[in-house]
Amino acid sequence: MKKLLLFALIVCAIVAFFAFGGAQYLSLDFLKEQREAFDAIYAERPAFVIAAFFGIYVATTALSLPGAAILTLAAGYLFGLVVGTIIVSFASTIGATLAFLSARFILRDWVKSRFSERLQTIDRGVERDGALYLFSLRLVPVFPFFVVNLLMGLTGIKVWTFFWASQLGMLLGTIVYVNAGTQLADIDALSEIVTPSLILSFLALAALPWVGKAILAFMKRRKVYAGFTRPKRFDRNLIVIGAGSAGLVAAYIAAMVKAKVTLVEANEMGGDCLNTGCVPSKALIKSAKVAAAMRHAERYGVVSHEPEIDFGQTMARVRKVIEAIEPHDSVDRFEGLGVDVVKGYATIVDPWTVEIARDDGAKQRLATRSIILATGAEPTIPKIEGIESSGYLTSETMWDAFADMAEAPRRVVVMGGGPIGCEMSQALSRLGSEVTLIEAGERLLSREDDEVSASARAILEEAGVSVRTRHEVVRIDTANEEKRVVTSGPEDEFALSYDVLLVAVGRSARLKGYGLEAIGVDTGGTVVTDEFLATKFPNILAAGDVAGPYQLTHAASHQAWFATVNALFGRFKKFKADYRVVPAVTYLDPEIARVGLNEGDASAKGISFEVTRYELDDLDRAIAESETRGFVKVLTPPGKDTILGVTIIGAHAGELLAEYVLAMKHGLGLNKILSTIHSYPTMAEANKYAAGEWKKAHKPEKLLGFVERYFDWRRG
Repeated sequence: MKKLLLFALIVCAIVAFFAFGGAQYLSLDFLKEQREAFDAIYAERPAFVIAAFFGIYVATTALSLPGAAILTLAAGYLFGLVVGTIIVSFASTIGATLAFLSARFILRDWVKSRFSERLQTIDRGVERDGALYLFSLRLVPVFPFFVVNLLMGLTGIKVWTFFWASQLGMLLGTIVYVNAGTQLADIDALSEIVTPSLILSFLALAALPWVGKAILAFMKRRKVYAGFTRPKRFDRNLIVIGAGSAGLVAAYIAAMVKAKVTLVEANEMGGDCLNTGCVPSKALIKSAKVAAAMRHAERYGVVSHEPEIDFGQTMARVRKVIEAIEPHDSVDRFEGLGVDVVKGYATIVDPWTVEIARDDGAKQRLATRSIILATGAEPTIPKIEGIESSGYLTSETMWDAFADMAEAPRRVVVMGGGPIGCEMSQALSRLGSEVTLIEAGERLLSREDDEVSASARAILEEAGVSVRTRHEVVRIDTANEEKRVVTSGPEDEFALSYDVLLVAVGRSARLKGYGLEAIGVDTGGTVVTDEFLATKFPNILAAGDVAGPYQLTHAASHQAWFATVNALFGRFKKFKADYRVVPAVTYLDPEIARVGLNEGDASAKGISFEVTRYELDDLDRAIAESETRGFVKVLTPPGKDTILGVTIIGAHAGELLAEYVLAMKHGLGLNKILSTIHSYPTMAEANKYAAGEWKKAHKPEKLLGFVERYFDWRRG
């Protein structure tokens, strides 16, 4: 209500100004005609005239009325150069600040609710360089005064910063105009003051701060490299350390643009995803899904029976799947593409030199223009009493251990309720293990909405998994023949015997052993990088799990493009890593997929939203395949079809999500999805029907009322 009242007052004041002919008083002709009257009043009551003029100037700029330039000339004519400059300088800044605050009060929340992501990006830039941007804009008189006030009000710039940057930035222009006002009799039009040469002069002045910033950045870079000797020539354009998803993509891109690139890998080509992560886990999940289908075949009119699990053959199939995909990431393939692949351990000696301890026993030193760290992540092992002697497995070590087993482990305890823990719990339970999942937090999949977490729990429990949330492992007892995990939770301590203990509490970036500490590369939980994925050394970049913030194969590949292009061509153009649309899938059965915001994210960020939901039990293809569990949930701004985020639970949810990822990436709304032909009968129709639910909720009721009356009339 307060915002509406203020807006109404501003509109009324502007309307009154024009209605009562205010514009005629802010013209060169009027000033010249009233010359003697101004002189007489000022001679009699100088303080009153100064105060009145000050108030009029503040009001004019605060209301964004035309005429500030004329008033500035008038200040020079009435008060002279010095006094006129002081009056205008403060009056214009105060008026601009009032306009700025009005725009912030009336419009910022509305703009923030609709353009939150973009506004956050702008705010980050303003926080870093806001004063410099504003100072430059104020220096150049071609930028409309009132537009700058209003636009800056929509950003997060501090009021004091806005005030002093405006005061300083407008000072030179104020002096020029006030000085021109002292010679008002010789001026017939404003264009005589703002000449092309004057504008060029101001542009040159506006560029000075940015030139200074560039010089400071150059000096900062020189300081970073102080103490290191830059090679006179380089053996490589790029060295990539790590041949996982990020490293392979980086090396591929570099080779495609004909850069000389070396890829160093200490272990297996393909990294965790191929050898111990995405590929083997999905192969195991498929075998488990087949076993579950056999148990519940009655759903399809087929006699159900308990499958006979040949765990050895199951794990042999997992190995065959890896072997079938290995050629895509092999040494031979990448050498054929022009990449110099070296098996061994890489250590960064200085910002341009990498030493490789090769597998063949030799040592090799290479000088390179740029380095990309793509060393990935490894399972996090919590500090728990007895864990070192527990014989625990991780997502990396379990595959070799399982390969040696003729049967599925009888009793499995899984620590961690994230995607890995949930996926492996369901798969192993379906393959015959007694699985208990322990999660210290309130719920599983803590990054998802409560509803999704509850669904994940129900899915696991239906598969036979015992889920214990709010339980923390306090110690592991291996003193007796029976190995036991002791947990503490709402029911006090509870002991669980196990044959296999799988630790899946998270993953930590691989930071040790690469020379990062020795040369001073900053690290926290990950390598510290800027928005261009560069470390404190501009020629050393990072991508993938080692850089964060996502631990996803496709996110690593995405980052690799930015890191490689910036490493090779950054002297001409740099690209900020774009994380606006990053999908993620948890491969339970049914799958859980998400892109963008969920309800919890939107609420935490103060973003207004509405939810559109379509249940899969209404979808023909889902009914035909008895895969009706799940839904499509879309978040949009109130009244708009812009997609803020999507969560899908259902069969092939990861595949269904791709349409929304494309739509969000390219700014397509639900209306576009609704107008797109989807094959019948397919699961993908769920996306169209979800868009239809949104359209139904936003149908124009008043217009439809008129249409109904029209059809009534047409029937006579």
